[in-house]
Parts: sequence; C-alpha cells; structure tokens
Amino acid sequence: MGRVSILLLYDVLRWEEKSFIETSKKLDIDLIPVHVPTLHGRVGNDDSLGFSKADIGLQRCVSFYNSLESTILAESYGLDVINNSHTIMVCQDKLWTTSLLIRNKVPVPNTYVAFNHDVVPKVAERLGYPFVIKPIYGSWGRLLALIDDEEDMRTIVEHRSYMHNPLYSIYYIQEFVKKPGRDIRVFTVGDEVPVAIYRYSSHWITNTARGGKAVTARVDPELEEVALRAAKAVKGHFLGIDVFEDPERGYLVNEVNAVTEFRNTVAVTGYDLTRKVLEYISSLVKR
Repeated sequence: MGRVSILLLYDVLRWEEKSFIETSKKLDIDLIPVHVPTLHGRVGNDDSLGFSKADIGLQRCVSFYNSLESTILAESYGLDVINNSHTIMVCQDKLWTTSLLIRNKVPVPNTYVAFNHDVVPKVAERLGYPFVIKPIYGSWGRLLALIDDEEDMRTIVEHRSYMHNPLYSIYYIQEFVKKPGRDIRVFTVGDEVPVAIYRYSSHWITNTARGGKAVTARVDPELEEVALRAAKAVKGHFLGIDVFEDPERGYLVNEVNAVTEFRNTVAVTGYDLTRKVLEYISSLVKR
C-alpha cells in the first residue's frame, strides 16, 4: 500500500489542526484539509468534493453541527471518519452518553432527568443540595449552574422557563461530586490511554477553557480501565474523557468528548498526541 490519505474536516484552523497538517508531512501522510463552512456538493455522488481521494477521515470541526453533518456527508461516500457520526451525536447528548456508560457498567455521578420545569423541585428533594444543572447539549463548561439551595433552584428554573428553546425544558441534573479541586482529562486512542492531565481550579468548573490549570496526570490501571470502557461504550476511536475522583467511590466518568482539544495537554506533558493519532488512523487503513 502507498501513502495513506486522510481527509481533515475542519471549520477553524486551531493549533491542533495546524499540528495535524505539519506532523502529517513528517509521517509521509497525504493530509487533505477540507474547510467545512465553504463545502458544498451532492450527497453521496460528487467527485469534486475530493472525498473519493481519501482513505479515511478525521473530524476536527469546532461546531457540533458542522462536525456531525460533515461527517454524515463524508459517510454518504462510504468514507470512515474518526470519530463517526454515531459517536459524535452520542457524546454531544449528555443523557445519551450517561445512559450508555451506565449500561456498560462505567461508574458515573448520580444523575437525574426532568422533562418539565415544575418537577425539578421533586428531583431536588430526592438528590439533595448541592447539585448541578447542565444543558443536555453543551461544552466548555457553558450554562452550568451549581444549585446550593432552594432559592438557587427556583431562580435557575425561572430563567430557563423563559428561554424559548425546548431543550431548556429538559433538565439534566447531577450530584455535585466533592472532587479534590481538580478533575482528570484522559485521552484514548484506539485501545490505549497514552496521556492524561489533571485540571486544577479554585472554581468548581475546571475546564482549561475557563481558566483551569493543566498538570501531567498519572494513569493507573484503574483509570485506564475506566477510560477504555467509556470509549467502548460510545464506540469512539479518539476521545477526551472527563473523570472525577470521588473520595469514596473512586473514578467517575463525567463526560466524553468526541472532537477534543489537546493543545494544553501537549504543552504540559510534552507527549506527541498528534503523531499518536495520525499513526493510529493510518494503522486502521493498513489493516
């Protein structure tokens, strides 16, 4: 087999995408960047898109909708994409992700769902304070609310009741895990866990996009097993998995990210995750 050809689907050229382009040259991989916002063509039958020239695809769009729909378009040509449309959709939907994790015996925080503003107080009675209300869809720690008491709950519920979006009438409600001032971002590539970071913050939201500080994390056998079981549950190839450390229950998987950022991870660990991903994707083609 000759050079592997990888279709890179992107909408914003961030550090990660530039790293994929530069590293592909060193690995003698033919990387074909496709700017999704300017992409147009017939579904399943348009050679001008260049999809037929690629062996496999790598999804890197920042926008969830761009990532999902451009993956579906590529798949209409019979092109495998890492990650595929199923995994992208599952990981965007927190309830779907949690459901699959539980069904695959992956430990998660206690989680409830309510389908109406009026029944949220009943969940509060069962779960107890404090707890966290999250949007079903969302990333980077946006629109999360920590509910410390009944007044907080009623304020957030009232605000959401005036948001004219049916998704905000669905409440994803999760216990507040008493983590040790940090969480863990674990990366899975195939059936390996090559690197992980702790994300420290004085705020309860530890995302590095929100000011969290990244530090190299040790991947012990238990963390590795939990991460790989989570990856298997969502059928993902390259994932960023957010894990909490509970003082009594151990590791709990909070979320799974299908199009994950990793610039800060490379900066603090020195691990060449870009090369690892490209070599793994190439190996899928060569199989």
